[in-house]
Amino acid sequence: MIKGRNKTIFSVFMAAVLLFTSAAGPMPQASASAGVTTEPYTWQNAQIGGGGYVVDIVFNQGEKDLIYARTDMGGAYRFNSTTDRWIPLTDTIGFDDWNNLGCDSIAADPVDTNRVYIAAGTYTNNWTASNGCILRSEDKGDTWKVTKLPFKVGANMMGRSMGERLAVDPHSNNVLYMGTRSGNGLWKSTDYGVTWSRVTSFTEVGDYAPTNDDSTLYDNTLTGVVWVTFDPSSSQAGTPCQTIYAGVANKAKSGGTAENTIFYTTNGGATWSPLKGQPTAGYFPHHGVLSSDGILYITYSNGVGPYDGSKGDVWKYNTKTAAWTQISPVPSSSEDNYYGYGGISVDAKNPGTLIVTTLNSWWPDANIFRSTDGGTTWSRFWKWNGYPDRILNYTQDISASPWLTFGKQPQPPEPSPKLGWMMGNISIDPFNSDRMFYSTGATVYMADNLTALDRGGKVNLTVKSLGIEQTAVLSLISPPSGTAHLVSGLGDVTGFVHNDLKAVPKMMMITPNFSSTTSMDYAELNPTKYVRVGNTDAGTASRIGISYDTGNNWSAGTNCWSAASNDSTGGGKVAMSADGNTILWAPPGKTPSYSTTSGSSWTACTGLPADAAIASDRVNPKKFYGFSGSTFYVSTNSGATFTAAATGLPDPSSSPSPETTPVSFKAMPGIEGDIWLTGGSEGYDYGLWHSTNSGAAFTRVSSVEEADAVGFGMAAPGQSYMALYISAQVNGVRGIFRSDDAGASWVRINDDAHQYGRTNMCITGDPRIYGRVYLGTNGRGILYGDSLNTENSSVISPTTAVFDKNTANQVDITVTMTLNGNTLSNIKNGSVVLTNGKDYTVSGNTVTIKKTYLAALAVGTAALTFDFSAGTDRVLSITVSDTTGVNNSSISPTAAAFDKNTANQADIPVTMTLNGNTLTKITNGSVVLAAGTDYAVSGNAVTIKKVYLANQPVGTTNLTFDFSAGIDPVLAVTITNSSVSQGNLEVQMYNSGRTEALNSLSPQFKIVNTGTASIALSNVKIRYYFTKEGSASQTFWCDWSNAGTANVVGTFADMAAPKATADCYLEISFQSAAGNLAAGDCVYIQSRITKSDWSSYTQANDYSYNSTSTAYTSWTKVPAYVSGSLVWGIEP
Repeated sequence: MIKGRNKTIFSVFMAAVLLFTSAAGPMPQASASAGVTTEPYTWQNAQIGGGGYVVDIVFNQGEKDLIYARTDMGGAYRFNSTTDRWIPLTDTIGFDDWNNLGCDSIAADPVDTNRVYIAAGTYTNNWTASNGCILRSEDKGDTWKVTKLPFKVGANMMGRSMGERLAVDPHSNNVLYMGTRSGNGLWKSTDYGVTWSRVTSFTEVGDYAPTNDDSTLYDNTLTGVVWVTFDPSSSQAGTPCQTIYAGVANKAKSGGTAENTIFYTTNGGATWSPLKGQPTAGYFPHHGVLSSDGILYITYSNGVGPYDGSKGDVWKYNTKTAAWTQISPVPSSSEDNYYGYGGISVDAKNPGTLIVTTLNSWWPDANIFRSTDGGTTWSRFWKWNGYPDRILNYTQDISASPWLTFGKQPQPPEPSPKLGWMMGNISIDPFNSDRMFYSTGATVYMADNLTALDRGGKVNLTVKSLGIEQTAVLSLISPPSGTAHLVSGLGDVTGFVHNDLKAVPKMMMITPNFSSTTSMDYAELNPTKYVRVGNTDAGTASRIGISYDTGNNWSAGTNCWSAASNDSTGGGKVAMSADGNTILWAPPGKTPSYSTTSGSSWTACTGLPADAAIASDRVNPKKFYGFSGSTFYVSTNSGATFTAAATGLPDPSSSPSPETTPVSFKAMPGIEGDIWLTGGSEGYDYGLWHSTNSGAAFTRVSSVEEADAVGFGMAAPGQSYMALYISAQVNGVRGIFRSDDAGASWVRINDDAHQYGRTNMCITGDPRIYGRVYLGTNGRGILYGDSLNTENSSVISPTTAVFDKNTANQVDITVTMTLNGNTLSNIKNGSVVLTNGKDYTVSGNTVTIKKTYLAALAVGTAALTFDFSAGTDRVLSITVSDTTGVNNSSISPTAAAFDKNTANQADIPVTMTLNGNTLTKITNGSVVLAAGTDYAVSGNAVTIKKVYLANQPVGTTNLTFDFSAGIDPVLAVTITNSSVSQGNLEVQMYNSGRTEALNSLSPQFKIVNTGTASIALSNVKIRYYFTKEGSASQTFWCDWSNAGTANVVGTFADMAAPKATADCYLEISFQSAAGNLAAGDCVYIQSRITKSDWSSYTQANDYSYNSTSTAYTSWTKVPAYVSGSLVWGIEP
């Protein structure tokens, strides 16, 4: 459980209202402003696969394969049974509404299965001032409307695995009931959740508050009414159910008789009574599930969960005879019962079949019990076979999330991985008795052969958490070198070195093992050195780890204080000097200390207060910085002493508002003393500050009204200052922003569909990929964004190859990679990973596939997938043949030239030596030439027609002669065009966005003066030809130019004679203020083209589109003019 902000005192006002009506509007979203520029980005999670508490899996009882998951602080998900992945449903929740990401209950309408409801709200304590709400969807969670509630909802409070609190009447689906916390009782809606009123006839509110039993002291309000269950047999379809059951968290008073915890009505809620004869052992009813044959099954625990409870029972109540029966697999009276019972589910197809979980059996493991006779007898997932041996009636496949061992080896009787913990819920598919889901504090498991247990077999458990990203992210770094572009510090699951953002890491960082990694750093000038600090269980264990190989291996350092056996000091903050020779550590509540011995010994700092935020200068190894209160501190002697520098900076700790963000700051790589600082609190100092003199003075960035985190990434093309990324409010709009000009201007790079709640945890750009940003959230894991205007996927060349197994012809295959900032993770043939160094080698950007590997492949086609750390993976398709004993054909010549100048065009004759074979076809890459049109065959002579060659681009065209057997020879044709105007200008160009369909074209131009005299830019024009597709007006955007953005002018013109590849063109010219282009110099233009209605372009067939280049390339399809005369390129 990681809370969303600093814990501060706040007076909670609870309105005592009996009826509350909402504005039935859509979910609040950030409003766009004319003062905010936007840029389209793609957003996706760095894959971890779970990592947090998935509280419940809820099946829609009326539609097969419609399954939802709710989490305590990371929103809701819907399962895609086709892809076996979960789809996030609540990413539209924004910064100010972060509290709504907690899902205290979810209800799926079994009648109108498009409807689904969430009781949303994360905290009932003073960590937020916000009340909860009901989220209502009529499209299975794709979009939501909001009903605000007059009280708080507590999805991350104690008792969150109880439920479900929210329920839809199966016979009158306009009716919903909701059990609440904090003394607010039972509520009801009769209009599909739009309005709600309190059920005044239900007077129970619960009398148990977990504070008395909870050492964390964060939950001091009543757990309340915890579940609602309808009896469908009590009415006909169309009439509301008359019999309803509700569970309440009541507990025996000290020295008194235990209270009733289950209540019911038989008149549709007009009156309520306690069920007679119910158990009164002082246990809490976690769930009440009614089977189709009228049996109400209830799990009890002496704690409300999800991580307490040491005793419990399972009972059933016959609603027809009013008879109670205890059916506990292990009764609470047994010394073998040292856990409460949590999850329970009844098979909808077999009402006497049920399954139950231990809520928290920490040792040796949790257990799951199953009965097919209504609880008379039980089977279990494991049982003792003489200590420490156990008989396991299940198999466990964690290959989807191999880190679930947490780096631990089995120590019988304790296994690794474990079945789970905090197992408050379990669900049998109502349409498939073999399928079952249950969730834990770290993941989701599924079984698809549950009934095997009834036949003495083993239940196969498989991790099914992919798509759910529910970690709280505490620290992120993106180093300038190494395989991994991202290293994460996380709450509850330590953190990972992410070598491949698209793949779940095999293991978290271990040795030392932390429950949470609170801070990390690396040596900017020696970026193989890392340091991390974190939290552990109370004791003397090390809270610091050091790595010398970019995080692949770690060693534990010595704590900088004397830790006792009950010491619970956490990791705090850490910083590493630019050269990696000094570590500065500020554990919470301790005097900051520094080490020059790789963490083996420590010396206390002077002049820096405890609990200070710290960072190192990224250039000067002797310089460290600190912040505490509202004062900035500087050390110039490796952290030995600090002196106060700037004062009057924001101090959120002094704010009475719970909506605060601690001050954090970072030093800019490459520039000594350049510091960016964020933080503050609503209604007080809150924003972004910049210092260029090592913190002696700071200047506030006026355009940024609020800022919570800042990070740096690779500078934009043509810029030297690194790009800035912030989670902030700029010109009245909340979002994620990037600045390419040191904070002078900002562009919003997320949108209203990708908000992820309160993104005040951490953020960093990627120093190797322009436009890439990594965003840490509090419950939605790690997001990374890439600009749609910048190509960040890697490219390989070639994408096709041939290999002959004939020993005489075997050769390695060489592949060139254009990495675009990524790294090659591995190469796969299907699911088999090739061995680096044996099957292939990597040297710089060149990969060599070894002939020894290729020779072992079967004849046919082999597809080798190049798996890059991010972006699109590329495939090399290899045609494998074996010409052993086969005569090869040959051609002459194997190289030729062709001039596209009409006066010089000529066919190319080729002579074949067939050696008994026949010519089957001629190909240009994957395109087959048309016999008779593109070429002609007469005997052994082939004529490549000039009409075909004239349509090929300038460069080299490789024509493959495909014979019936043997090796296929290639004719390499060098294509030139002597008719191209040659003046004193050359235009180089590439398209930064190269998807086929997109709503903005992004040609990037470089105009080079190749002459010996300067040229006035006001006399220069270039043209980009394309198809506009539609009648909407178009806009030209100059995002940046070294000639001055305001000096670049773009106009659009329709072609008098449209072509298939162009019906209009963009003409770019320059104002006189742009000046002259000196001989040998160049001018850059980073541009975009959009339509007024933001509809998409299809650019694949556009005349000037460059589909292959990822960097500036000489491009004749962008003609250039000086004083109206064509001096470069070819018009269409």
